[in-house]
Amino acid sequence: MPSMLEMLTSQLGGDAIGRISREIGADENSTKAATGGALSTIIGALARNASQGEGAESLHKAVSKDHDGGLLDNLSGFLGQAQSGPGDGILRHVLGDNRPRVEAGLAKSSGLDTGSMGKLMTMLAPMVMGALGKQQRQGNMDPKALAGFLGQEQQEIQRQQPQAAGILGQLLDTDNDGDVDLGDLAKSGAGLLGKLFRG
Repeated sequence: MPSMLEMLTSQLGGDAIGRISREIGADENSTKAATGGALSTIIGALARNASQGEGAESLHKAVSKDHDGGLLDNLSGFLGQAQSGPGDGILRHVLGDNRPRVEAGLAKSSGLDTGSMGKLMTMLAPMVMGALGKQQRQGNMDPKALAGFLGQEQQEIQRQQPQAAGILGQLLDTDNDGDVDLGDLAKSGAGLLGKLFRG
């Protein structure tokens, strides 16, 4: 079974990154760099939420109800209306009060302005949930299995990009109010995305 990053990267081939960059009003290179970090951040946040309390049960219900992955089968159509889609609500649930900090940090590191970063995250969040929905259905996962799968995804990110994973851990730590330098995260995210594109 491919990883979520592999699944999403296969969807972001061709003109998709170019289309996203035009939708958010940014250049393609900055968008590509920001996309790698953003995908890693969203997946890391999902894994973190699923490992805590009733997070896995809540996520399993949300994915089962609203995210069957169908949007990935018509990505062009989704990208044309992504700003009015469910991305904003997903990010509120997944990132909570950390959302402004995450978006500002990723924007600073990638060269995007904060507005463009927010639009990018809004576009990517439903794609991540769609990929998770496909994996959940293909693997017939219950909440415990879903949490385990996300934990494995997080470990894969840590294995491929340990420095980025450490920065993500700080960024998603609600008890840490200090500024986090995300310069390395943008480089790592772009490197990860580039590696998967070449693969």
